[in-house]
Amino acid sequence: MRGEPARAGAISKRSAVIASSTAVAVALSLATGSGSAFAAPVGPAVTRAALDPALVVGRGASVNFVEQEAEKATTNGSIIAPDRTAYTVASEASGRSAVKLTAGQYIEFVLPRETNAITVRYSLPDAPTGGGITSPLTVSVGGKGTKTMMLTSQYSWLYNQYPFSNDPTAGPLHLDWWLTECSCVPAFTTPTPTFATPFRPFHVFDEQRLALGKTYDAGQKIRLAVPAGAAATTIDLIDTEKLAEPAERPENAVSIVQFGAKADGSTDAAPAIDAAIAYAKAHNKTVWIPRGTFQVNRHIVVDNVTVQGAGNWYSIIKGTQQTLSTPAPDNSIHTGPGFYGKYATDGGSSNVHLSGFAIEGDVRDRVDTDQVNGIGGALNNSTVDGLYIHHTKVGLWLDGPMTNFSATNNIVVDQIADGINFHQGVTNSTASNNFFRNTGDDGMAMWSEKVSGNAAIVNANNVFDQNTVQTPTLANGIAIYGGTDNTVSNNLVADPIREGSGLHIGSRFGSTPFAGYLHFTNNTTVRAAPFELNWHIGLGSIWIYALESSINADIQITGDNYLDSTYNAIMLVVDWPVKDLYTVTNVHFKDVHVDGTGTSVLSARVGGSASFENVDARNVGAPTPWPGDTRNLFVNNCGAFNWDWAHGSEFSIIRIGTSNDYFTGWQTTWLPDWLMPNLITCNDQPPVNAPPAPSAW
Repeated sequence: MRGEPARAGAISKRSAVIASSTAVAVALSLATGSGSAFAAPVGPAVTRAALDPALVVGRGASVNFVEQEAEKATTNGSIIAPDRTAYTVASEASGRSAVKLTAGQYIEFVLPRETNAITVRYSLPDAPTGGGITSPLTVSVGGKGTKTMMLTSQYSWLYNQYPFSNDPTAGPLHLDWWLTECSCVPAFTTPTPTFATPFRPFHVFDEQRLALGKTYDAGQKIRLAVPAGAAATTIDLIDTEKLAEPAERPENAVSIVQFGAKADGSTDAAPAIDAAIAYAKAHNKTVWIPRGTFQVNRHIVVDNVTVQGAGNWYSIIKGTQQTLSTPAPDNSIHTGPGFYGKYATDGGSSNVHLSGFAIEGDVRDRVDTDQVNGIGGALNNSTVDGLYIHHTKVGLWLDGPMTNFSATNNIVVDQIADGINFHQGVTNSTASNNFFRNTGDDGMAMWSEKVSGNAAIVNANNVFDQNTVQTPTLANGIAIYGGTDNTVSNNLVADPIREGSGLHIGSRFGSTPFAGYLHFTNNTTVRAAPFELNWHIGLGSIWIYALESSINADIQITGDNYLDSTYNAIMLVVDWPVKDLYTVTNVHFKDVHVDGTGTSVLSARVGGSASFENVDARNVGAPTPWPGDTRNLFVNNCGAFNWDWAHGSEFSIIRIGTSNDYFTGWQTTWLPDWLMPNLITCNDQPPVNAPPAPSAW
């Protein structure tokens, strides 16, 4: 994998991939709508990240809604076969499966508890030349109270190489770039290359919320149906919830309506909000956003102010992306709805508290110089709590230096790039109990991007705790790029799709070196470790990557669970051009459970070392190392590929105590003595053996 072009506002990950041998069969299934209808389950099938909730107790965000997967419901539609191959609809679905409905077909869920609101995650086809379509979906409960949702694919369907395109008919954007992947991409030396279109389609899902207007009891059946004349619609899941009553206006608050804002979205409310903020600051009051939809088409700059809404289902800031007549000083060529602190170069903002409202953006393509994020700027000593952020570029992009920031209880979905990014010199800050789904880049990232001679730019003493990240369509669930004394704990990450995995530690993108400690504690990944289409090998559910410098900070990985890894559970790797320059050392795994891998428990493709204490594994798909050998190769140890058979691999494994693998036979550990410390056992492209579904340990 090569490094990426420099950019501002979101981590650029260059394009990637196409498929494994299952892709053709899955594509045929999608094209023909083949699949089988299935009977109703007994009672509601409630999941978390498409898992039995018992498997992830205490990990991930605590949310008000309950998830139900479409493939577990009753339908006369077609189940899309599970698939983890990039560029397929199934690969981007939660749990890697969904249900396709054509006109006249339906899917029916059993309500698990009292419900008065739902969220539907769906995929509609794109328009033939891009730009999306709209199509209705009817919703009824117990055969009554039918409502119609007007779904759209205007915010879905990206194509091509980074920074991607909305045009499904276009060939590659960069013919001079390294084009790998598969036989469907001709060699660069082909005199007149032709490319199948749409070229690398991805980001195919969107979601929409609907208040039902009344509360329905548990056990009632809610039906989603595609009416006559409507487009084929793929349903991934629904979230059902009972909304609390809207919050009351605080006694000391000033309403934006008092300054001319219209709650029907008919006029630009930004000037009224600015005026309300100025008044509130002058009179030590809170700014109140009442129930309604308020049109905002640019940044609202906030400093030393509290802005509160009635709840993110009730108070909605909604606008369209606007093209600027001239680029802004930050190089943005567009603007859109968002709440921004002042930039650090302008002194930053402090004492900002935002809560209880939604930000509905209008971002449909990726322009990395654009600041069209839901929350941005530098926010010192500030909080963002209980927001719903939808269709912006990045949900929360914080540009430091800044300190003491907290993001809690937010829902960030359907982003073109990251969910949240602590960028450059963010310190003593937390993101906890947030829910991220369908980001177009890292779900959560700390990017300690270095600036020459500026030590204050280092990210330090930050915590990502108790968050859920699902289906990032590009890059990683949670990624840490450099920094000092940071912690990632109690998170749940599911279904990363390409050019990344569940948990990532990388010396990349111009990051500062890792220093002090980095703790990954009690995290769970599921269905991570996808195929890396540029390298043509499988990743790990957690992968540590030395690209721009050695990684030698104190890295403690304790209590993690890696469930149903498509390839490896753990990977440590260096980029080939620097394989003899950079190493990974001082990494310590303890009390880790591995339940299911397609290949190995550990893949080491770097010089250095790591220790393993009480790391238990089962349902490992590792092959035997050599023909006729009865031993399982749970470790792929290639080291730095110098093949020094006399001295062994450049990567040493330190076993502390014993680790169990729960396999029968003479071998009682996935780290037997004959592998210690550095036997070369390099097989980067072994056969993949899909494991059984995870279960209680």
